[in-house]
Amino acid sequence: MIGTLLARRASPTVAVVGALLGLYLTGVVDAATTFSGFSNRAPITIAALYVVAGGVDRSGALSAPLRRVLDASTVRSGVARLGLCTALLSTVVANTPVVAMLISPVRRWADRRGVAASKILIPLSYATIVGGMVTVIGTSTNLIASGLIDAEGGEPFGFFEPARIGTLVAAAALVVIVAVGPRLMPDRGGIDDGSVVSPFTVSLVVEPGGALDGVSIAQGGLRNLPSVFLAGVQRGSEIVAPVSPDFVLHAEDELTFAGQVTNVVDLDRLAGLRLAEEKHVVALEDRSHAWFEAVLGATSPLVGHTIKQADFRRSYQAAVVGLHRGDQIVDAKLGEVRLQVGDSLLLVADTGFRERWKRRGDFLLIHRRSEPPPSVQTKGLTAILVLAVVALLPMFGIVDVLKSAVIGAIATVITGVLTPRQAREAIDIDVVIMIAAAIGLGATVEQSGLAARIGTQVAELFGGGGIWFAAFGIVLVTIVLTEMITNAGAVALMIPVGLNVAESVGGNQRIFALGVAIAASASFLSPIGYQTNTMVFAPGRYRPTDYLRLGIPLTILVLGIVPLCMTLGRGLW
Repeated sequence: MIGTLLARRASPTVAVVGALLGLYLTGVVDAATTFSGFSNRAPITIAALYVVAGGVDRSGALSAPLRRVLDASTVRSGVARLGLCTALLSTVVANTPVVAMLISPVRRWADRRGVAASKILIPLSYATIVGGMVTVIGTSTNLIASGLIDAEGGEPFGFFEPARIGTLVAAAALVVIVAVGPRLMPDRGGIDDGSVVSPFTVSLVVEPGGALDGVSIAQGGLRNLPSVFLAGVQRGSEIVAPVSPDFVLHAEDELTFAGQVTNVVDLDRLAGLRLAEEKHVVALEDRSHAWFEAVLGATSPLVGHTIKQADFRRSYQAAVVGLHRGDQIVDAKLGEVRLQVGDSLLLVADTGFRERWKRRGDFLLIHRRSEPPPSVQTKGLTAILVLAVVALLPMFGIVDVLKSAVIGAIATVITGVLTPRQAREAIDIDVVIMIAAAIGLGATVEQSGLAARIGTQVAELFGGGGIWFAAFGIVLVTIVLTEMITNAGAVALMIPVGLNVAESVGGNQRIFALGVAIAASASFLSPIGYQTNTMVFAPGRYRPTDYLRLGIPLTILVLGIVPLCMTLGRGLW
């Protein structure tokens, strides 16, 4: 398994599951041990948490708060705010879905600031990793460790039990991330050049009581949007164009923007604005949807008609939110524009839209865009309340973590935040299967006697220097394994070893298990040791050596704090 992972011959999930099945088929372990992880509470908990996090993401509940967090004057202050907030969020939501939610907004913020996303994304990943160390649900590593302890006949970790060591590591790591992170990260570029090509026109409405109600154009930050400019404002029957920076916006003002489509589709994330066609987008929320560009040809029945006359949403199961017509800026309401040959429509539709219409004459060309689908913030408050319940129930000992996560997942679907289909799509099944397989592998390592043998060797090698030296050896080996075979494989292998070493040197077994869990999460040296590191690799245009820049000081920090806590046998308390 380790060789396969190092050679990149298969995905981590395939390697771990393959190793487990190989041991079962060759008779090394029995079926009960092999498949014990699939009946364990950890993978079920992670799957349920994915649903809760998916509800928060899809509802758009974090869009406005995130914009305020990132509205900083410098990269360092942005990283400081983002790092603290994501670390806190990762204490109550598994850090993998947290990073999945934040990559696109962070990249857009970096573009608006004219800086490379590579300055921010690795610090973001590391902040979520250390934040997840604080609670049992913050990271899959802690859940796997808790599941292994449970399988050994011990008590699963309490909600805040990992905080005994995790809080110290997280606090120190965040200081390092903010102080030197942006300076150490490379500049990989990827910033728009500011040119406006194929300007699309899109209309948004000022939300009553929102962030832009009663605010001037300049104060609202609408003058320096990347590759987008404000073409006009309609207030009732009055149209204001051009718009002065001192113009004060009122509720229900309709703003017309023009610019590159990549940036135009991002406008619905602006706090205080909603798409003028949002009522049509809401009607599509019963299934997965995406952005499309559709060009009208000479044979299209839409030519010569307005969008309203064509009853577009009912006829095509799609909502028109933008229009491109050569170099012109269309200043009329979209529903009242008479369509022409060559017009390009920016649509929101279900993901099957292209397949349904690509062979019909209604559209000359249909192109699905890669930008994230528009956010419809109709269930934002509900999603946040569900998330709060999921965090508070186990925190106050009302129910355990598993029951809380399942209650949250069910509530997310029952309240309509996600449809059943969207809930299924929110779960990263690869991660869930790998966690289950890793727990089975850990049980196999224990049952086969391999854990005892490795533990004896580690104790002989490091135990001569006392408990601290043994703890240091365990942490060091765990970190190395994490970078080699991912956190799930490392914690599955090393929890049984840690328990054996603690027993042989007279250490506290539970604290040693916590130390192994924290060390297995401390993946700061490569893009493959932890899922969040892998997720930011391509968006940040990173090279593998980029992780070492900030990763080396963070790893040294972990090697200093965690063995000391394991030696004291108590951490913070």
